[in-house]
Amino acid sequence: MQDVVEWLKQNGNLKVIDIPLDIELEIPHVAYVEVKEDNSQPILFTKPIYKKKGIEYDTPVLMNIFANKDITSKIFAKEPDIIGEQIDSLMKFKPPKGFLDKIKMLPNVVKLKNIFPKRSSSRGASQEVIWQGSDIDLDKLPILKTWEEDGGRFITMGQVYTQSLDGSMQNVGMYRLQQLSNNTLAMHWQIHKDASNFFDQYTEAGKKMPVSIGIGGDPLYIWCGQAPMPHGVFELLLYGLIRNKNAKLVKGITNDIYVPEDVDFVIEGFVDPTKFAPEGPFGDHTGYYTLIENFPIMEITAITHKKNPVFAATVVGKPPLEDKYFGWATERIFLPLLKPLAPELIDYNMPENGVFHNLILAKMHHKYPGHAKQFMHAFWGVGQMSFVKHAIFVKDDAPELEEFDKLTKYILNRVSKERIFISEGVVDHLDHSSPKQFVGGKLGVDATGDIVEKRVKDISDKVLLKKMQEINSNILSLKSYYKDTANPITVIAVKKSESMLNLFKKLEPLSEYLSILVVVDSQNNDLDNPYMLIWRVVNNIDSNRDIILEPFIAIDGTNKNKLDGFNREWPKDANCTKEVLDRLNKLKVIDIDDEFIIKHSLLDFNLYR
Repeated sequence: MQDVVEWLKQNGNLKVIDIPLDIELEIPHVAYVEVKEDNSQPILFTKPIYKKKGIEYDTPVLMNIFANKDITSKIFAKEPDIIGEQIDSLMKFKPPKGFLDKIKMLPNVVKLKNIFPKRSSSRGASQEVIWQGSDIDLDKLPILKTWEEDGGRFITMGQVYTQSLDGSMQNVGMYRLQQLSNNTLAMHWQIHKDASNFFDQYTEAGKKMPVSIGIGGDPLYIWCGQAPMPHGVFELLLYGLIRNKNAKLVKGITNDIYVPEDVDFVIEGFVDPTKFAPEGPFGDHTGYYTLIENFPIMEITAITHKKNPVFAATVVGKPPLEDKYFGWATERIFLPLLKPLAPELIDYNMPENGVFHNLILAKMHHKYPGHAKQFMHAFWGVGQMSFVKHAIFVKDDAPELEEFDKLTKYILNRVSKERIFISEGVVDHLDHSSPKQFVGGKLGVDATGDIVEKRVKDISDKVLLKKMQEINSNILSLKSYYKDTANPITVIAVKKSESMLNLFKKLEPLSEYLSILVVVDSQNNDLDNPYMLIWRVVNNIDSNRDIILEPFIAIDGTNKNKLDGFNREWPKDANCTKEVLDRLNKLKVIDIDDEFIIKHSLLDFNLYR
């Protein structure tokens, strides 16, 4: 992995684009489209330009490094499940009882020896070129602007290295970084993250916090930056475990933070706890813009890099995206860490159209009444699992968790209002649907019980829509799913003019035809696209406010506003820019049609009605 580009050419079917493309919108749009293709590839942009400032870069931009499952497995050099088994064996590690046991444990001892990062006293390849003082200029880096309404250019694949005030704990996280000037960045570490906890320590002590940002190098560093390790555990231990060799670290030129010696770029500096700046908007991995919010400012004291560096970046927005493959690897590798907290857990899956923290599916050995609810509480109390908003549990006779159609039928045949649990707890910093930031509803569905009886009458979509429109003319379209199950799902699109809770009340006379009713806005939603409907609904609901259980189960997946008593600002969809897509199509660097655009909700859906 020393020469990542060459490795990707040989192992990842790297696509090379030699046409000059703008770092603002054009390059990100190409990567965004590519990763949605059935056989997506990593891409190297050899001629990035910055049209606004007339800059031509010598540094190429590398994107979609984790483009598919196959290349992700190759980056790990083994299947993620095998790594999970390694972690499981280490967790069960017991002291040897005799000489034979000592011999048998030697391979594990060697592996443990290679786990811990090593600090070097010499400089690394990442420090071959050093910029300090007036040489520091972030415009020299091909930092991307992904979406038209982004607040600026953002580093999207930075490895943010920090340490606790006393130096006893190290952390690497993946946080976006907005360029504010030629030598400052806005540091978007969210309130629940380890780096933010370290920042609190420096704030209380009244000291500036040293921070270094690595870009590029072994792709495994990137994955480690988003791995949900327990608090205080340095994520690069995983690098040692997976690579079976120590990560080699070098000290910064201007601060005491150690970073891998072979990353392509290092941005060094300090965060002053008294200085904040507005950060955002940014089209984030939820598929929505996150709103402007004050975050700490990082003042850059040095930028170092290899002699011939490559700038690694990713694009986030509506699924599916590169984080799909991050998430898949994380699921498989971290399954053993969940099992001690929930011993009857068999498997779990976080579908990418649930943007991970919004939906989890879990299979368990169900042993006694209330067991699934016990699991819900366990999941909502475990590290980053505590941010999961919606959890559905099935027992061991259910289909495989990635067989979504079969699994959905299994769940719908076992759902009832008595098996739905609504609670409240912590939600992700980026969640936009809760009435109050950081705290919101939690929905648990127990689908471990027996099959329930179908209670609703069959009716055609056309007739049911007509009946609904006689009650409310703002209901514009309707589609039913899984009519052959005990709980068919009816989805309606509305032109919103009142609270949907009022609408549900008005539709009660039709309860004999309704088991599960889901309502979405008519704008930007296609009722024939269940993948994106799931994305929309799990993003948009707070279960305490948006779900009723009588006389039918009803879910309000509309955008919220003052009609709902919602007083926060509701964010916009992160949509592509049509003119940019048209231009890229003409240049033949992408090849998409209206069907592809509608399927992946790249633009305002109403443009294609």
